[in-house]
Amino acid sequence: MTNSGSSAMHEYQQVNLRHVVEGATPHRLVQLMMERVLAKIAIARGHMERQAIAEKGKHIGDAISIINGLQVSLNHKANSELCGNFDALYDYMARRLLEGNLRDDDSMLLEVADLMRQVKEAWDAIGDEVATAQPAAVTA
Repeated sequence: MTNSGSSAMHEYQQVNLRHVVEGATPHRLVQLMMERVLAKIAIARGHMERQAIAEKGKHIGDAISIINGLQVSLNHKANSELCGNFDALYDYMARRLLEGNLRDDDSMLLEVADLMRQVKEAWDAIGDEVATAQPAAVTA
């Protein structure tokens, strides 16, 4: 793809992402962030395999930034113990990605992807429960 072609594709993706984000519920925004972490890890793994160091580092850095965003969005007032556990898990994920990047260790990236997948599956299931719950139960 030419530079102008890839630039146009990037612009299209950005517009599409803005459209999705603008209409998303808070629950869906978290899902999108988790999906993005998984995508960034997958891209980084491909760059790791091809020994494209700069690109690998960029995508791992992006994944860490998104995880940090998930971490700061935790509502410790709602459930401090649960949020504390997620805070520690997100911190662990970010550290493992950083270490995996430094050591060029694919197994560390896979570990974080697996952890994020598990968290996302639970988050997705909660969304199904929230969608079918009574309004009073959602605000409780």
